[in-house]
This record gives sequence, structure tokens and C-alpha cells, in this order.
Amino acid sequence: MKIAVLGTGYVGLVTGAGLAEFGHSVIGADKMTEKIEKISKGEIPIYEPGLDELLRANMKRGRISFSSDLHKTIQAADVIFACVGTPQGDDGSADMSQIEEVSRLIAENLNGYKVIVEKSTVPVKTSHWIKRTISLYKKSDQEFDVASNPEFLREGSAVADFLNPDRIIIGVESDRARDMLVKIYDKVRDRIVITNIDTAELIKHASNSFLAMKISYINLMANLCEKTDADIEQVAKGMGLDPRIGGLFLKAGLGFGGSCFPKDLKALIKIGEDLGVDMNLLKETDLINSGRARLFLDKLKKALWILKEKKIAILGLSFKPETDDIREAPSIRLIRELLGEGAILRLYDPEAQNNMKELFPEDKTRITYCSTSYEAAACANALLICTEWKEFVEMDLRKVKALMANPIIVDGRNIFEPADVRKLGFEYYSLGRK
Repeated sequence: MKIAVLGTGYVGLVTGAGLAEFGHSVIGADKMTEKIEKISKGEIPIYEPGLDELLRANMKRGRISFSSDLHKTIQAADVIFACVGTPQGDDGSADMSQIEEVSRLIAENLNGYKVIVEKSTVPVKTSHWIKRTISLYKKSDQEFDVASNPEFLREGSAVADFLNPDRIIIGVESDRARDMLVKIYDKVRDRIVITNIDTAELIKHASNSFLAMKISYINLMANLCEKTDADIEQVAKGMGLDPRIGGLFLKAGLGFGGSCFPKDLKALIKIGEDLGVDMNLLKETDLINSGRARLFLDKLKKALWILKEKKIAILGLSFKPETDDIREAPSIRLIRELLGEGAILRLYDPEAQNNMKELFPEDKTRITYCSTSYEAAACANALLICTEWKEFVEMDLRKVKALMANPIIVDGRNIFEPADVRKLGFEYYSLGRK
């Protein structure tokens, strides 16, 4: 079976590499010629642990190649995975222009039966528009099917998630399409769940919005803990031991970011509103999350009073560890607020600094990008933890204290034990804990 993966972004590259590892013949295609040339040379444009090794290994085996000729790629394929972007508008709705563009390209090059698979996260009922678009623009009477196979890739562990998934959702409307997709995922056949297309499309948005709601819930509990003598870490542990709840996504902190949770939450709110469904539960989830940065800054002001001309070290710029992705990262809001207050910032992240520089260029008077966490801490009036990278957990805090102008830590991810840090002489603030 020949597979085309249209789009070589995060989802497309992981999907292509994973399908090649499963033994299929894969062509990854993108209209950006320069990008394809770099990938073909082994220059991977994103940071994702294990992805570059997986791609190079399967390129060497001849299982995956890359092309900027979308016409030939579509014509050669039996199954086409659409992995193009669906950026979000101001009202939360998804911009479907790239999906429409791909649908028209497929229509123009439909030279035999093909299964067109939605891999991108799309609103429920998107399959209807893909089918209609292909039917309107196709130049032959060739048959085709549309299917939904949403991705559940976590940045930082995407390769493992693809190769060893907890579930494979396949939404289809024909036995022929079902059988072809089941064959593609034969190595993980026991984890396949077959649904209709609307159900598969909705599962992705429903899953991510539920997890976002769980994070906002524990952050709401953290707010209650701060008004009492309760400890959010112990509250979360006690809750998580209940198998009906589970311990995952019960970590209080600065809130969620990234390309999925904020986007999918707002998208599901818009989908529900368009269908006349009250979505206030999810709106409150979003409000709680957006307020985390302000609560965090209030703690910093409690420690320093005036932020103008204060040197603030920020450790962690990506929205989570093991990725260079800064989309919707809490650090962005913090940096903007701190610059507005007149603070002088010293920033460090193991992987995300180049991406952050595009938003906030280095300016020696206000923003300095540092090469280590210790360099960032030097002469700082306070140190902020925004991402729970392992190297921050393992820092030599005695060394950090000696470098800082004022030994103040405001921990947005609760990576340290309060008593241990205070014993070293730090003034320490965390979330939901005394």
C-alpha cells in the first residue's frame, strides 16, 4: 500500500515516520520546496525526541521519501493522510482553507480509488465538506472515501505515542475504507476503535477539552489551598488515587499551553455555540487558565513590590518540557507583562530560545538570552520557574543562591519541596502550597 502524507509539519512528520516504521511505503509532500529539500537531507525543522533518528533510519531503508510535487504524490497514493494546518480565528473557529486546498488538489489528481484521511484536528462535519469539494472539482468518475483518523500525539513523546498508541480511532462510512485503514494499523490492531466519521472527528476535541478542564480544575483547587492550610500536592494525590479520577493532569501550575489544548478548547466552544449548545463549562475552563499568569505575577510583586528595573530570570520558555514549542506558552504572557512593568529579563530554555527570539528579539537593555540556567540567575532579583525541565529540577541551588542578587524563587511548576528550598535560605513561593 502506497501512502501519501500531505503536510510536513509536526503531525505530518511524525505520522510519516511512524507509518514508515510500520513497514509502509510513504511519501511526505509539502508545497514548500525549500523545506522539502532540507528534510530530504535529514535536516528536521522541529525538535521532538527520537524523530530525527526514526526519519533517517526509514529514509535509509527506502520506506519514506519527500517531494514538493503534490500532483504526482497524490496520483501515486492509495491512501492520503491530510496533515495540514487548521489555524484558529479570533472567534475560535478553525481556518479550513488549507483543508479545502488539499481537497481540490486531490480532486484534480483523482486517478483511481483512494481513501482520504483527516489527520489534522478538524471540526465535526468537516468530512462532509471534503467529500463535497472533491465531488465538485474531480475530473473523472473515480470513486473515493473520506475517513477520520485523529492524532493523539503529545509533544515530547510523540514518537512513542504513534508507535505504541493507547487507541487508534478510525471513523469511516464504508467497509472498503475501514479494511484499508485497519490494514495500515495492523501492528496495533488490538487498539483500533471503529466509529462513524462524526464521532471520530468529535473524539479529538472532546478528549483535549476534558484534559484542559481537569488542569483548570486542579488549579482552581490550588487557589482554595492558598486561602487555607491545605496542600495542593496532597489534595491531588488523594484525588488521583481514586481510579475513577486518576492522577494524570492533576498537577497545579501556570496552566496549559501548546498547539492543542487552548486551540481545541476554543474550537469546541465555537462548535457547540454554532449548534446551539450551552458551552459555559468550557468557557470557565478557559478563564481559569488565562488567569494563572496574573496570579503568578501577583506572587512576584508580593516578593519584590516594584518590578521596574528589577532583574528577573525566567527558566523555561516552551509550554512544556521536551519540546521547543512556545505556542500559547505561559511564558509569553509573563514576558509581556514583565516588560510592561519595566523589568529587565534574563531568559533561558534548553530548546525553545530560537523560537522565542522571533517574538522577543534580544535587547541588551531589557532582554538577554542566556546559555545556562546559572547564567540567567546571575545578579537576578528573582528567579521564575515556568517549565519543568529536568535540568531545572537538578540545579545546584546553593550555586544559584550564591549567584543571585536576592535569593527569591517563584515556582510556577512546583518542582521543589518548599521546606528544602527555604532551608537553603531562599524566599520561596509556589502554587497551592504554603
